Amino acid sequence: MPETPARSGICYSSIDTPFKSRERFRRELTNHSSVVRGIKIVIGPVIMDAGPNISIAVPPQWRRADRRAGLDQLLRHVAADLVNAADRRHLSNILTDRLRQLARVRSVGLKEITSRTSPRSVQPVRARDYVAFAVPVKEEGRQVMLEASFDARNGPDDWTCQLIEAAASIAAVLLETERLACTPAPLTTVDRDGAAPLIGSSDAMRLLRERVERVANTNFTVLIEGESGVGKELVARQIHELGPRRQGPFVAINCAALVETLIEAELFGIEERTATGVRGRRGKFEHADGGTLFLDEISDLSAAAQAKLLRVIQDLTVERVGGSGPRQINTRIVAATNRPLAALVDRALFRTDLFYRLSGVEIRVPPLRMRKGDILELTQYFLSRHEGRGRLTMTAAAVDALIAYDWPGNVRELERMIEGAIATAESRQIRVDDLPVSLRGGYGEHLVPSSQVGDTMRAWGSRYARLVLEKNAGNKRQACRALNISYHTLNSYLRYRPAKTPPATGHPRELVSSQN
Repeated sequence: MPETPARSGICYSSIDTPFKSRERFRRELTNHSSVVRGIKIVIGPVIMDAGPNISIAVPPQWRRADRRAGLDQLLRHVAADLVNAADRRHLSNILTDRLRQLARVRSVGLKEITSRTSPRSVQPVRARDYVAFAVPVKEEGRQVMLEASFDARNGPDDWTCQLIEAAASIAAVLLETERLACTPAPLTTVDRDGAAPLIGSSDAMRLLRERVERVANTNFTVLIEGESGVGKELVARQIHELGPRRQGPFVAINCAALVETLIEAELFGIEERTATGVRGRRGKFEHADGGTLFLDEISDLSAAAQAKLLRVIQDLTVERVGGSGPRQINTRIVAATNRPLAALVDRALFRTDLFYRLSGVEIRVPPLRMRKGDILELTQYFLSRHEGRGRLTMTAAAVDALIAYDWPGNVRELERMIEGAIATAESRQIRVDDLPVSLRGGYGEHLVPSSQVGDTMRAWGSRYARLVLEKNAGNKRQACRALNISYHTLNSYLRYRPAKTPPATGHPRELVSSQN
């Protein structure tokens, strides 16, 4: 994971411990995380300034020898564990593990309160066998409680309550470090305003990147084929950025949007005073001189335009409309189409000679449905582009719905869907109900009826096993291979019969909420 720049202005309440333990905790936390460059500890009126980023303050009246001794021991152990911690995303577990050893508790942990639950008081809670203290997290709208339960016969004493309350402040520092470690690196202006890079870890994307890198080092004409929305222009930009012409311009033009009567002027330019009121200008080929010209949707060019384009590609010269002679150009041409040009040639809809000029080097961009393993990475990228409202996440059920969908619009449709879900979501966590009806239709068609009648997992599995058996013409061996289960397990599912249909359990939203 790339290093995240340090933030500033983190302030929490308080720790009152001997100087050596405070200093070691500050040093180890600073050394451990690349996102925290300093800690400032405040004890009463005295300030220990160790950096610009984090402040930990404590009311002076809490200075008690036994409490200082307990915090001293807790901080020493936590600081020692930070040295050996390899994963910065679970630092808070270090605190709870050490607190469990130090205080005689039955269980202790951090509980995050979702925005959909009823509001909880931030006041401390103390009962016979339970205490809870609010963790002063920095992130707006986030509520976290440090909770501990005890044996009813040996409830919490004052010392333990004070120790857990102080530990809540330590937890705030660790949670903020976790958050910064998990926050994506800030996007550049190009990333934010332009298109996404080639994202994905699937085999298809790995092979695509390898081919792009090999092709980029040449000056040959490239033909990119792929369905609408797969990211053909992104591939063209990668070829340009990785090639020897990266310092030159990248000029993109949509051939489908060109007006037939203006194609020559747009592509090749026009001379001054060619007609009344016409000003001379360069065409796209001249604008891309020394760089790359991207001709998108080239299959939509008319036959006349194809003939004119063929000559330019052959000679690498253009003649402006109304001009008196050709102009030499030094431009690499990358063309793209969402329709297979070979099939259009067979139907006499595309010139054969132009096809062979373009198809020397071909790159095929796979559709999103053929690389569903990349959907989660793409989703995380698109969510990170809109984190001005705060950190955005998706429930596991929502991610499953994305993976189950076929995405006829490919990556472009996924991006638009994420934007729509962010706009309509009631919180920073996107749920299945926040997704468009067209997307969750197939997913809900199978899940929602079963959730409404309260189906068990075994009842669900039994119905699915019968469906697969039917698709395999009653052949149990083939059904076992399709389900990747044993013959005995299949028979167990087939023999299952529910005693009765349970009553409905409520709105489908409850099913989604329980998966958080």
